[in-house]
Amino acid sequence: MKPAKHIPSAAFFLFLACVSGVPGHAQGASRAQVWVGSWATSQQIPEPENALAPDDLRDATVRQIVRLSVGGTTLRVHLSNAFGTEPLKFTSVHVAQPLSPASPAIDPSSDRALTFSGASEVIVPAGAEYISDPIDYPVAPLSSLAITFHLDAPPVRETGHPGSRATSWYVHGNLVASATLPGANHVDHWYQIAGVDVLAASGAASVVALGDSITDGHATTTNGNDRWTDVLAEHLQASPATRDVGVLNEGIGGNHLLTDGLGPSVLARFDRDVLAQTGVHWLIVFEGVNDLGGVTRNGAASAADHSALVRRILSAYQQTIVRAHAHGIRVIGATITPFAGSDYYHPGPATEADREAINSWIRAPGHFDQVLDFDKVVRDPGQPDRLLPAYDCGDHLHPNPEGYRALGDSIPLTLFAR
Repeated sequence: MKPAKHIPSAAFFLFLACVSGVPGHAQGASRAQVWVGSWATSQQIPEPENALAPDDLRDATVRQIVRLSVGGTTLRVHLSNAFGTEPLKFTSVHVAQPLSPASPAIDPSSDRALTFSGASEVIVPAGAEYISDPIDYPVAPLSSLAITFHLDAPPVRETGHPGSRATSWYVHGNLVASATLPGANHVDHWYQIAGVDVLAASGAASVVALGDSITDGHATTTNGNDRWTDVLAEHLQASPATRDVGVLNEGIGGNHLLTDGLGPSVLARFDRDVLAQTGVHWLIVFEGVNDLGGVTRNGAASAADHSALVRRILSAYQQTIVRAHAHGIRVIGATITPFAGSDYYHPGPATEADREAINSWIRAPGHFDQVLDFDKVVRDPGQPDRLLPAYDCGDHLHPNPEGYRALGDSIPLTLFAR
C-alpha cells in the first residue's frame, strides 16, 4: 500500500507568502519588498454636527484627499465600517492624483479603479474593515492621493474621522472617475476611509502617533498638512537613513486614556489603531491631558481623586507598553504639554502637580523605551505651567502651527534607527 501523498496546507502557503514579504497576488512585486503604512486615521462615530445627512450619501460620490508619508510602487486602500451597525456596500472605489489638496479636481489620466477580491464593488460587514487588492500605482513620498467612492445607500451609522483638517467633497450620482465634481458640496471631515499601505523596500516600517487633539492637529491649517506628525514625516524623508519610515497619525480630538469621549479610549482602540496598523515598529504615546483636565472641569476634586487619577493614568501607560512590546513594537512616551489658563479645563495647582508627577514618571528610565520631552519644547520658561505665547493658538491648551513645528522639529531621527 502506497503512503498517502503529502499535500501542503493552506497555512503552509500563507507562511511562504509571509516570509517572502509580499502577498502572492501583488503584481510585479520584488520579493525584497514589504508592506508599510503610509497614511492612516483613527475611526470613530462622527458627532451629529460632524455627520452627513443620510440623503447626502444616497447615490453619492465622495472624494477625499490624504497626504502620504512614505512612497512606494504599489498601494492598497483600507475602507472602514468599524462603527457601522449594518453591512455597507461600496459600488466603486477609485484612486487618482489630485490637482490640489484644496480642490476636488484630479488628473484623469491618473485615475484607477480599485478591486476587492477581483470585484469592483465590496460589501463591508458591520464593525469591519476591508483592504483593497494591491494595485501597481507608484506614489512619491509626501504626495497627495485622492480616494473616491460611490455609495448607492448611506450607512445606517457613519464611521469617520471628524478632525481631518482636510476638505472632502460629495455629490449625487456615480462620478468616481470624473475629473471634477460639478456642484459638489464640501466638508472638512473624512468618512469611511482608514488607511493607505504601500509596497516599499525591504526594511520599511511605520511609526504610529497615538494621541488626542494635539496629535490630531487642532488649530493647524485646513489642507495645510502642518501637524507635528506631518513635520516628522518631512524630516524622515529628508534623511536617506529614514526615508522608508511611514508616519500614521492616530490622534482623536478630545480623546482620553481611560474613558470614552470623542472616540473610544486609548485602551479600547489600541488593537485597531496600533496593533493592526501595517508594518508598525514604533509607537509614540502622547495622551493624558484630557484625563487630567476632566477631573476638575466641572468643579474641585479631592486630593484622593487626584491621587487615584494619577495612578490610573500611569497604569494605562503601562498597559500600552505591555501590549505593544508583546508585538515587538518599541514605545516612545511624550510628556504632557502645559495647559494652565485653559478656559475649558480650568486647571489649578493640584492639576499642575498631577501633570508634573506624570511627566516625571514618563521621563524616568525603565518605563518607556524612549522619551520625547514635548513639555520642555513648548512651555514658557518663565511660567512652566503655560504654553510659550509664541506657540499658543490662543486657548492655552493647543499649540499653533509654529508650536506644532517645534514639536516635530524636536524629534530625533535616531529614535527610528534599526
